[in-house]
Amino acid sequence: MSGRQNRERAAGGESLVGREWTVEVGPVAHGGHCVARHEGQVVFVRHTLPGERVVARVTEGRVGDSFVRADAVDVLEAAPGRVEAPCPYAVPGGCGGCDFQHASLDTQRALKSAVVREQFARVAGLDVDVDVQPVPGDEAGLRWRTRVEFAVDGAGRAGLRGHRSRDVVPVDDCLIATRRVIDSGVLDTQWPDLESVDVVDAVHPEEPVLVPLPAPEGGGGGGLVGELARDGDWEGEYVVAARGFWQVHPGAASTFLTRVTTLLGAEPGDRVLDLYAGSGLFTMRLAELVAPDGVVLGVEGDRRAVENGSANTEHLDNVEWRANRVDRELRWLVGQDVTADLVVLDPPRTGAGKDVMGLLAQMGPRRVVYVACDPSALARDVKAAGTHGYDLVSLEAWDAFPMTHHVECIAVLEPRGESTRPQA
Repeated sequence: MSGRQNRERAAGGESLVGREWTVEVGPVAHGGHCVARHEGQVVFVRHTLPGERVVARVTEGRVGDSFVRADAVDVLEAAPGRVEAPCPYAVPGGCGGCDFQHASLDTQRALKSAVVREQFARVAGLDVDVDVQPVPGDEAGLRWRTRVEFAVDGAGRAGLRGHRSRDVVPVDDCLIATRRVIDSGVLDTQWPDLESVDVVDAVHPEEPVLVPLPAPEGGGGGGLVGELARDGDWEGEYVVAARGFWQVHPGAASTFLTRVTTLLGAEPGDRVLDLYAGSGLFTMRLAELVAPDGVVLGVEGDRRAVENGSANTEHLDNVEWRANRVDRELRWLVGQDVTADLVVLDPPRTGAGKDVMGLLAQMGPRRVVYVACDPSALARDVKAAGTHGYDLVSLEAWDAFPMTHHVECIAVLEPRGESTRPQA
């Protein structure tokens, strides 16, 4: 047996990369691809739509793998929702940042709705009825990304990475980036000896902030920027680290703030926990809603975000901040017999986790509003909450990331049999 054959056997079988198969495309799956089969082999195919017949070229996988990945390199029978991708880089072998540029916006949102429903059915055993809604502020699904990290290639040119790849694809434009991001000149500048360049299009300062990475010694990681969020006639201005967390779609922060405050139904005197609070997007507004006798406790693991959150709420005397891991802080609070009336959860993509959901239940809130950027993690946490007596009473989804497979969900959980949720 040759050395090559030995290596293939050790790796799990002969490589299938480059093979081309004609397949009938099945349903969309979480992750920006659809599911097909070839001679019993499961194939996750990008650049296609359910119901199409395509030629799929394998990009990852070996004989014996449970599934392989592929790109649709030729569409033999197109689905009704297919359109020509507006970006020349959103093609097989090109930039990996967008998943659905070949689909109309209505089709993209239908695909995301299907993914949310499938994840809740499979992970949580729940049948949910949800339609993905548009977020205002983009240009027909383009020009919405206010924060973009551009990779830098060996020649010092900024570009974007390929799908599941460290390779840098040189680009002249990124159609989902805001015009100010592109007009910053990041793509026309040489960036020698850098790994990447972050471009942040904030409300303040007037010009986008460019943050080279790794940051020069003493560079401070880009400093601070100012952002705005609105809830009806209310407006708040927030100090945020340039590379800190903030919603990248220009309409997302205000949309989610309004939905959270509406769904939560906070009243004067309520005790509110704002978990994974970031720099206080929800904290500031909630503190005003529960004043004068109510309090808000913001918990966030990023100490710099807590510093910024404290600055953002320094004019409010009913806000307290804790720089701690959420599970650790909740464990301490439960140990002190602390209770809460309301809870807001906005965890990272990995979700809150079963420990956090169990600890929350012990604090007895009448309502939990959960903002999630991954429907699978949300479904897992909803299932965990169910084991502690908290049920899903409403779910909505928002298209805060057009052209990509990402979708933002907002779920409301309440104690079983005690629904008191406000009208949406």
